[in-house]
Amino acid sequence: MKRQAAFIDSRKLLKGALHCHTTRSDGRGTPEEVLRKHAEHGYDFVALTDHRYYNFANYGDAPLTIIPGMEMDGNMPGAGWPYVHCHHIVSIGPEKAQGNGFEQDQRFESLRLSKPEDTQALLDKLHAANNLTIYCHPEWSGTPVREYEMLEGNFAMELWNSGCAVEDGVDVDNGHDWDELLAQGKVIYGVATDDGHAMSQHCLGWVRVNAENNVSAILDALKNGAFYASCGPEIYDFYVENGVAHVKCSPAAVVQFRHLNVPYRMTKPAEGETAVTEAEIKVNMNTGYIRAVVTDAEGRRAWTNPIFLDADAEN
Repeated sequence: MKRQAAFIDSRKLLKGALHCHTTRSDGRGTPEEVLRKHAEHGYDFVALTDHRYYNFANYGDAPLTIIPGMEMDGNMPGAGWPYVHCHHIVSIGPEKAQGNGFEQDQRFESLRLSKPEDTQALLDKLHAANNLTIYCHPEWSGTPVREYEMLEGNFAMELWNSGCAVEDGVDVDNGHDWDELLAQGKVIYGVATDDGHAMSQHCLGWVRVNAENNVSAILDALKNGAFYASCGPEIYDFYVENGVAHVKCSPAAVVQFRHLNVPYRMTKPAEGETAVTEAEIKVNMNTGYIRAVVTDAEGRRAWTNPIFLDADAEN
C-alpha cells in the first residue's frame, strides 16, 4: 500500500492560508482584520505575504500560528497593464531563531526579468534564506508551462487562487499545468490560496496540513507534501493498494482520478443517490503518479497531492 502523506498517522489536519495581503502592501484589510477573519473561519495558521515586505509578526489577539513570509515578483518583457507577463513567488520560512535569513519588515525591489529563466536567481536567494517557495497564479501571470517548468526548487504551485478566480475567472484549476510538471517526473505539490486583497476574497481556498501546530512542523509537512488543497470538500484518505487507487471524502458530486493523458472515468452518484463519499479506480501502472479531485454539489473542489508510483521523480 502507498498512502498519501496527508493521511499517514491520522490526526486533525490543520487549516491554513499561504497567500494573504493586508494594508502593509495593497490589501484592503489591516493585518488585525485579516487575521481575525481567518480565526473566525476556523484557520489554524496564516502567512501574511505582502508584496516584497517580509513579515514574522502576529497582529491583534487572533489565536493563530503565523508563518513568516512575503510575495516577490518580477516582470518580463512586454509586461504592463492590462497585459500581464510576470513571475510571482510566495516565500515562506521558519522563525528567525530557526534560521530564517530575512528580517521583520525587510523590503525588496520588484525585479525586471529579461527571460523566464532569470527567476531562478531569485529562487536561489529565497532558498538560501531557508524559505520554501510557491509558484503563483500562472494564468493571471500569462505564463504557459514552458515559461516556468525550468525553475527549480518550488515545493508547490497554485491550483486555485481566489482573487484571480473571483476577479478574472482564471487560476480556477491549474491541474493540467500541474500534470505537465508531474509527468516530467518533477516533485511539486498543489496548493489552494486566496491571494486576498479585498476582504471578500479571503477564506475561500486553503490547505489542510498533517502537522503539529507550530511553524517548523507545518513547514516540514508542506515540504513533504503532507497536505491537501481545498475550496470546500474534505478528503479523509487517499491510497493505492494492489494497483487500485482509493479516495474517501465528504459528500461529493464527482470524484475523478487524474494523470496527464489518462482518461480515468469519473465517479458520480448512483441512480437514486445524491452523493458519493468514496471512489476507486484501477491505476494505469505505466504512469508515474496518480492524484484525485473531489467536486461537491456547489462546484467547489478539493485536490489531493499525488501518490508517486515510481522512484524516478526528482525535485
